[in-house]
Parts: sequence; C-alpha cells; structure tokens
Amino acid sequence: MNPLRQLTLDQLRRRTSMKWRYYPEDVLPVWVAEMDVPLAEPVARAITDAVAIGDTGYPNGTAYAEALAEFAKKRWDWAPAVERTAIVPDVMLGAVEMFRLVSHRDAPVVVNCPVYPPFYHFVESLGRCVVEAPLNDSWRIGFAALQDAFRRAGEGSVYLLCNPHNPTGTVHTAAELAEVAALARSHRVRVVADEIHAPITTAEFVPYLSVADDGLSLMSSSKAWNLAGLKAALAIAGPDAADDLARLPEEVSHGPSHVGILAHTAALRDGGDWLDALLAGLDENRRLLADLLAAELPAVRYTPGQGTYLAWLDCRELGLGDDPAKVFLQRGRVALNSGIPFGTGGKGFVRMNLATSPEIITEAVRRMASVF
Repeated sequence: MNPLRQLTLDQLRRRTSMKWRYYPEDVLPVWVAEMDVPLAEPVARAITDAVAIGDTGYPNGTAYAEALAEFAKKRWDWAPAVERTAIVPDVMLGAVEMFRLVSHRDAPVVVNCPVYPPFYHFVESLGRCVVEAPLNDSWRIGFAALQDAFRRAGEGSVYLLCNPHNPTGTVHTAAELAEVAALARSHRVRVVADEIHAPITTAEFVPYLSVADDGLSLMSSSKAWNLAGLKAALAIAGPDAADDLARLPEEVSHGPSHVGILAHTAALRDGGDWLDALLAGLDENRRLLADLLAAELPAVRYTPGQGTYLAWLDCRELGLGDDPAKVFLQRGRVALNSGIPFGTGGKGFVRMNLATSPEIITEAVRRMASVF
C-alpha cells in the first residue's frame, strides 16, 4: 500500500514538527525534507517495544552497521565492513567529524553547487571556506570545474560529495565516481560522501566506497524511512581510510539516540517492502508533477530526478525574480525551498518535496499557478 496515500491533510496538520508548524495554517508546506507518511510498521514496533520496557538508555553494539551491511548487499551488491563503521549523531555532524579526521583545521571544503544548504552552514561554522565546483548543464558533475576547484582548494582539502545529489536528484554513475576518486587522489584531496538518500533511487545506486578505498561515507535510514527526529547515522571507511576512522573520538558515539538506532536498524532489516511501496509512489508523484506543470505552469522546467524525493524546478522564465519561492509563499500561500541558499546556480529555482499525497501536490501546483 502506497505510504504517500495514507494520511489526510487534517491528520498531517496535527503534527508538531518543523514542516507543519513553521508556517501559518493557511500555508501548504511542500518544502523541508519530511515525508507525509505513517511510520513503517516494523519501525513503529521497534520504538514502542523499546518504550514498553524502558529501553531508552545509551547506544551499544553493531546491530545498525550489520543491518546496513545486509541491506546494502541485497540492494547494491556491496556491503560495508562492520569493523570499519562508527555511529555518529547524524550525517552532517558526522561529516564535520570526518573533516577533522582527514584535514587540518583551516582546510577548504569543495562542494558541487547548487547543493543542500547545510553543506555551506556546517563548513562555515567550522571556520572553513567553501570552494564551489558547479554542476554542468545536465546537473551532473562537471569534471573541468571540479579539477579547477581542487586546484583552488589545494592539497589537503576535502571534497564533500552528495550522492545522490540534493536538490537535483542526480544519481552518480560508477564511471563518474571512479573519475572523482582518481581526480581526488591526483590532487591529494580527501573525499567524504553524504549518501543519506542512497535508498531512494530509481537508477542503480553506486556507493562511493565501492570504487574508492580511501574514502569516507555517511549513511542513515533517516530520509528513506522519515526518521529525522530519531537521530542516528553511520560513518563508514574504505580499507585505506580505516586508520582515519579509528581516530574518531569516543565521545562522538554518545550523540546518537539509542531509540533512534533501534528504529534505523528495524527499517533496514524489515522495512524493505514499505520502502518499495514508497519508491513506487514517488515515481507516480514525479509523473504527476510533470503533467501538472505542463498543464498549469508550462514555463517551469522540470527534469524528474533519479534519486531523492525532491524536485528541482527552474522558474526563471516566470518573471518572478531571483527568489520565486518568496512570491509563491506570499501570493500563493504555498511553501517551497528557495533556490538561493543552495549556492551558485540556485537563483530562480525552487525545491519541492514530493514525499506527500497526490492531492497535496495537485493543490501545491494550483496555488503556484494562482500567482498568475
């Protein structure tokens, strides 16, 4: 049963999380990365079972890593070595810890823009600078731009790779990732891969560590099973990066939620059928959005992505300026993400969250069109 069709708007408005409480009730939210779904039954059961016996202490053991290894082997024919993993509070905080392990305190961080805004926020909060390597016109890695960014960043810098890419939904190929690895080695740049959206793909997902022995990856169940409020993620090292991960301070492992780890583990082990139903529902929503835009807002350019549940919409021909999301909010009462915080290439774009019901997507496009 499609998880995206199970909750009504009235039910969703009872939620108290950011997506549903940040804006007034007359605003329809299709922005931040929360899914409008009930929890997968195995996940809900793991949480309620833990609460029933008071199992709410500190995290312990390798069950999460073992579940990820089993899931990855089945889905991607690749399995991380459990002994080369560590639990971290979440993907972005884990990425920050990886930067500290593999580079000096002032080392720049290279990103492919437009990209997930926290890439900028977390890097800058460390007192480091971001070096942008813009994606090409097809929203894929532009290797000339990447090489130029590596040169500008210098030896000892870090490349924060988004795989699959947020907001475009691009799923990098094995050949592309192998070229990334070779280019990084030649410029003495370390690669840290944010692979939080890995389970949400229609194309074949290729883990970065399947092509690069010296890389570090961050993975989590949070996006695919809507567990952002239950903090837990895994840092994974390639064989040649094992010594780096071994230097991770022990106190970092105190940050993840024990109940979160139980939930994430249950998702990976027993939530596969639920995930498959979600993926089918997201594919339907991508087709629906394309049809609605063609009918209601044909000037908006949209190429459905192969990964994530996000749509990157080019609104530059609408004449709404650099920040169309602001106009859609003020005049259409629909909340989307502004493209501007995604860095160079984001002006004139908006990001829409497709992990919701077809009815809400339809109403969101109607509200966007009402601006005109």
